[in-house]
Amino acid sequence: MDETSQKIIDAAMTLIRDQGYVATTTKDIARAAGVNECTLFRKFGNKKDIVLQGITQEKWRANVTPEIFKNVRWELRPDLEMFLTAYMERITPDFVKLSIGLRAPQLYGETAPLIMQIPHAFVSSLTEYLKEMEQRGKIAPADFESMAMVIFSSTFGFTFLKASFNQELTKLEQAEYIKKSVDLFINGISI
Repeated sequence: MDETSQKIIDAAMTLIRDQGYVATTTKDIARAAGVNECTLFRKFGNKKDIVLQGITQEKWRANVTPEIFKNVRWELRPDLEMFLTAYMERITPDFVKLSIGLRAPQLYGETAPLIMQIPHAFVSSLTEYLKEMEQRGKIAPADFESMAMVIFSSTFGFTFLKASFNQELTKLEQAEYIKKSVDLFINGISI
């Protein structure tokens, strides 16, 4: 990837994060990248092509993969805290806003599979972890996929709401949220 192409991608992704896909024009992208629109069209066929190139780059993905959840100690509290922390370190307010911008109907068919990798990595990794914890006799048998979905959904919700409303909805900070939600979960499934 040459420097000009990267500037165009970075400008497009930043604008989409800040104002959405539909509101972002190729003229806006060219201006933000410091190139003329002809250069933009020579490097990429259209706005959609720029975005599809951008979402393949690590800097524009949250990089939530099953590998980030492998550092377990087989102790429920620190392991759940690790799951939530690993997720929240990557799903920043900027990423949440970009993700919303990438859900435009003109793109969603192509971006949805990439976006879905994030919840899938979290839920499947946590489900497998909980199954193994049961095998080790550390938690009671249960519907582990539902448990993982509850944890993911509340974590996603907190992250999304903080990105959308900052301190307006709650003053609860991320570290405190992680600790308190893990406490609630553990109290609910304790043997």
